[in-house]
Formats: sequence, structure tokens, C-alpha cells
Amino acid sequence: MLKTLGEKLFNPLDTALENIKPRLEVTEVAHIISVGNGVAQVAGFTDLHANELVEFEGGLMGIASNLREDRVGVIVLGDTGDLRPGDRLRRTERVVDVPVGETLLGRVLDPLGRPLDDAGTIEADTRLPVERVAPPIMHRAPVNEPLQTGIKAVDAAIPIGRGQRELILGDRQTGKTAIAVDAILNQTDSDVISIYCTIGQRASAVARVLRSLRDHDAMNRTIVVVAGSQDAPGLQFVAPYAATTMAEQFMAQGRDVLIVYDDLTRHARAYRQLSLLLRRPPGREAYPGDIFYIHSRLLERATHLRKEQGGGSLTALPVIETQAQNISAYIPTNLISITDGQIYLSPDLFEKGQLPAVDIGSSVSRVGGKVQLPAFRAVAGNLRLMYSQFEELETFARFGTQMDDETRRKLTRGLRVREVLRQREHHHLAVPEQIAALLAATEGLFDEIDPEDVTPAEERVQRAVRDQCPDICEAIEAGEKLTDDYRAALLQTMRAALEDTEEDGADADA
Repeated sequence: MLKTLGEKLFNPLDTALENIKPRLEVTEVAHIISVGNGVAQVAGFTDLHANELVEFEGGLMGIASNLREDRVGVIVLGDTGDLRPGDRLRRTERVVDVPVGETLLGRVLDPLGRPLDDAGTIEADTRLPVERVAPPIMHRAPVNEPLQTGIKAVDAAIPIGRGQRELILGDRQTGKTAIAVDAILNQTDSDVISIYCTIGQRASAVARVLRSLRDHDAMNRTIVVVAGSQDAPGLQFVAPYAATTMAEQFMAQGRDVLIVYDDLTRHARAYRQLSLLLRRPPGREAYPGDIFYIHSRLLERATHLRKEQGGGSLTALPVIETQAQNISAYIPTNLISITDGQIYLSPDLFEKGQLPAVDIGSSVSRVGGKVQLPAFRAVAGNLRLMYSQFEELETFARFGTQMDDETRRKLTRGLRVREVLRQREHHHLAVPEQIAALLAATEGLFDEIDPEDVTPAEERVQRAVRDQCPDICEAIEAGEKLTDDYRAALLQTMRAALEDTEEDGADADA
């Protein structure tokens, strides 16, 4: 009996031992020579690829950047406080990659795809490299479909199309992030997926954005990638590329994606810091010679694909901070030349309370009216020219010169148009409501109203058009032209709404 029991116990072990085949795994290791702020110099590798991922003791990762015969410069993707000269590291034989797919929607991640929220681990079936080649020219289609932001000053004068790269620039605290976040919030009821990538921002600023997204129920269609000011410069450098890879997966499925990089000024500074620590030759303003390339290879990935390639689009809104309104500085001019236009936010307008502080004269969209709905184009086609002429007349009027009736009329109407272009933060307007307000202002319906009363009057005409002209609103949103009959019906409805209000006010005074 004991013999039988022993056979039952040991025979399986003997069989398992016979099936074991020793396998030799060779892992190439190296050691740290020196450690800086975000960079480590290592030696000992005999075969290493550029941009290959290496792993330090303790699981910290790094990117092989400067490859030399005697040493390798490694960009550390984390805190270097625990690294010491002499510590070992090993090759991974892979590049930096991130998880992609539907499971990322509604999550807050770091640039390596690790969760920063309390929603648990991320179960993604696919991982893709953060550095990918931009789609070739033959795979791209023209940008001809609008991306509505819900902001009158942008949608009317500086329209953005799906697949476009529109730069948002301005001095500190002029509302750049507010414009970008409002564009994301306006996609809540659309089919557009949004990605907000924050680079070098304070934790309080990121928390405000997350609160806005959650308060407006936009998180379920949004991915937030965070590389804060307290994070390593290597993570800040990788962040926009990782966010773009997440966006490209949706674009490849034929979907429309909006991505915001907030902001690329801090991204450039992080790369400058890494380059100087890696002993690369500095150029203008101490930036390395390839500073243009790191942004061009990022933004060239934003495009509109042909139907044969899926028909998806990736719209990029990079944010840049200027100093003392100097848009001709090194990094701003680089990005202006890469992008398809810019939205310039003026600190002078911000101080005057003209919010959003969009300087229409200095802003431009190189796609233009091609991406506007036909009704929008009919109403706002000459808005930029009319508003620029008004600003010139306003400047001359300050000298107290005598003005004829035509000049006074243009000044009066220009003041009302300026009031109409004001808009509260997170107050988004549908296309028919924007068209109603702009049509009323440009046709002179607000000329007899005091400027401070324009906003209530605007809300009345918008409400009247929405309630009394639903068929016209549907036709406008469907892409139909603003015919003479539609225009006349809208004007009649808006005039009646304003007249009823005046009669109610007169009755109240009596």
C-alpha cells in the first residue's frame, strides 16, 4: 500500500522533471555612471537601439536617447531620486507604448498609460508605440466638415474643420485653456471623441478642467492624459505623443477625434532641459536644433483620412503661451508655420472684459469658409472685414473728428456686433442660435438698443427662433442654404420678439 501511495506521489514529479528543458535567457545589462534631473548616463550596453525602452532596478523605465560608444544618455520616465551611480539596468527590446481602445474613455492616465484615477486598472487588448509615422499625403482627404466649438467668435470668424490643426496662443491668463475646454464640452452631444493632454500644468489647473468635464457630463467621451509640473521632464516630453497614439486608434476606426495639447510651450521647455542635460548643442534661445521637428512630427499626425482609409479625422488644438504679446518669438513662429491657422487671445481685450478675448484681426483659419455650414457662411462671410473696418473707425473716432451719418452707423453697428461676440465661459450655443444672433446684429436689429442691453435682447431673439422656427433650425443644421425666404422669416420672428419686449416694457413703465 505504501508503495502504491509513493508511486502516486512521485510518478507525476518524475514525469514533470523529464519534460523540463533548461532554457538560457540572455539579458544585456549596464550600470549607471551619473544621474541628473531627469537624465542618466549609463555604460555597459553593447547592442542598443535608439529610443529603446530600458528598465532600472525597481521598475523605473527610461528611453535610450544619446547613443555613444562609451556611454548612453537615458531619458528617465520618472523620479530620479532613488537612482544611484552603479545601479544596474537592462534592455527591454521594445519602445515606449501605451494602451489604446474604448476602455480608456472616461479615464485619467499618465503618459505611460497608467491610471491616475480611482477607477481600477486598465484592461486594454492593444498597445501601440507612442512614436508613429504620420499618414502619407495620398491617404489624406480635404478638410471640409465643420467642428463646432459653440463659441460665436470662433465658429463665425475663425472656423475649425475636422482634421485641422488650429493653434491657440496668447499671454498668460487670457483664456486659452477655456477656449480649448469649451471646444471639448461642445462635443458632448456629437460623435466626436475628445482627448485633453496637459503638459507641465499645476495640479490645481488640471483639477479645474476635470471638474468642468465631469460637471458637464463630458468625461464618458473624453480621455485625460496628465503630465503635471511635478512630473519628470521625460514624462512631459512623451505625453503629447502618447495622447496622439490613443487618438489615432479611434481615427483608424473611422471616427472623429479632437485632441488638445495644453501646452506645447512647456513641452518645448521640457525637451530643452533634457537636451541640455544630454549635452546636445544648443541653438536659438538654448533650444536644440530639432525643436521644430519634434512639434512637426507630432502635429502632422492630425489629419482627415480618405474614405478608403476609414474616413476618420484627428483635429488638433495646440496651445502656446506668448510673452508680452510677442507672437514672433521662436516657438510661436515655429508652430504658426506648422498649423493651419491660429486663434490669438489678446490681453488688452481680456482686461477690457471682452470675453472670450479673441482678436479677430490677428486670428486666421487657413481652411476658412470651406468648413462652415452654408447658412453660417451666408451670415458671417463678411464679418471679419466689417469688424476690422469698425475697429479702424473706432480708433479714428477717438480723436474727436467730425463724422458723417454713414460712419456713425458703422460705429453703432460695430459696437453691437462686439457685444454679440461676448460669451460666458461654458455657455455653448447651437449653430441656429449663433446664426440668429449674428444675423440680428449685422442686419441692424440691435442698432436702437443700448450696448449694455444687447445680451438680453440677443437671448430673446435666440429663444424666439428656437421656439417659433424649428423647421428652419433643422434645415440649417442639415446643411441647407439660407434662402431669402428663410432669412426673411428669421428676421420677421426676431423683430416681433424685440417689439413685444418693448411693448411689455412700456406697459410696465405706465
